[in-house]
Amino acid sequence: MTSIGIIGAGAMGSGIAQVAAMAGCEVLLYDAQASSVDKAVNSIRESVNKLLAKGKIDATQANAINGAIYPCSSLSAMANVDMVIEAIIEDIEIKKKVFSDLESIVKPDTILATNTSSLSVTSIVSSLQKPERCIGIHFFNPPVLMKLVEVIPAIQTNQETLKMARSTIENWHKIVVIAKDTPGFIVNKVARPFYSEALRIYDEGVATKEEIDAAMMAVGFKMGPFTLMDFIGHDVNYRVTESVWRSFYYDPRYKPSITQLRLFEAGHLGRKSSKGFYHYPLEKEIVAIENKAISDRILAMLINEACDTVHYAVASASDIDAAVINGLNYPRGLFEWALEIGVFEIIEKLETLYNHYQEDRYRTSPYLRQMI
Repeated sequence: MTSIGIIGAGAMGSGIAQVAAMAGCEVLLYDAQASSVDKAVNSIRESVNKLLAKGKIDATQANAINGAIYPCSSLSAMANVDMVIEAIIEDIEIKKKVFSDLESIVKPDTILATNTSSLSVTSIVSSLQKPERCIGIHFFNPPVLMKLVEVIPAIQTNQETLKMARSTIENWHKIVVIAKDTPGFIVNKVARPFYSEALRIYDEGVATKEEIDAAMMAVGFKMGPFTLMDFIGHDVNYRVTESVWRSFYYDPRYKPSITQLRLFEAGHLGRKSSKGFYHYPLEKEIVAIENKAISDRILAMLINEACDTVHYAVASASDIDAAVINGLNYPRGLFEWALEIGVFEIIEKLETLYNHYQEDRYRTSPYLRQMI
């Protein structure tokens, strides 16, 4: 595809625009706020200049990238593009309105894609006359640096749209994983236990936040869960957790923590507010210290969640491992880790937790049992 329309000129939209331009596409960039488009173009130019200064591209390439991005003042400019990627606010009604407006403007064979990270792709495109050409294409922030892209076909999406979307994004030098249209897709679903089980251990007073962070760093994570939640922001992390929990009909596996809710309510959002689980700047850096009781418990829950994700045909094991490595920066894939730890040992850990708590949260995935 040579012509790409981007709707939304925020951090995600401008990043996707740069990725497409760097891959040789003509990019039309639109935002309801004209000032946002100007800001995005300047931001892309600064980003390109940094790449030029580092020697990652030459002057000819820099000029080509900057020259490939065309600011637009109306949606009607999208009339002849091959694909439109929407990257606006996570409000389903606003997204539906944008797609409805686009459908009357673009060519009959133009692919319409949403960059939603949490909403149902099927629901977003349900009101369209040709929903079969619509799909989810979820980039990660920042799009220029993050290699992973989740591609999510809606129930209505046809195979040709899926094939074209995948081929296009792979041609943009990204790692594509395919996810069923289910809450959290792959990354936001599989990652939940890293936060929720750490919070459970902390809430019960089993270990301190420092001990839990240190234990997970000792097994290869660059940040422990509490440091990472502070980095993401509790406004973002709590809302995603709550959204996934509600969307899965209050499955206890995804239950949020009141401790994190209270931080959110207090405005202690983490690094962005200088106060979260920790105060910033940190007085003392967390040092990795092995604690298998903690790390084995959290890893068992992560692996079990990955197995359930395969069990319910959300994604393949290979795509899940690619997603956690490239989208979450995990030190290794969860299925690779399961074989390294030992499936029997993981099941034993989960059964011990289930026998202690008698909660469905700790049920063992049938797929994990099949791995024996």
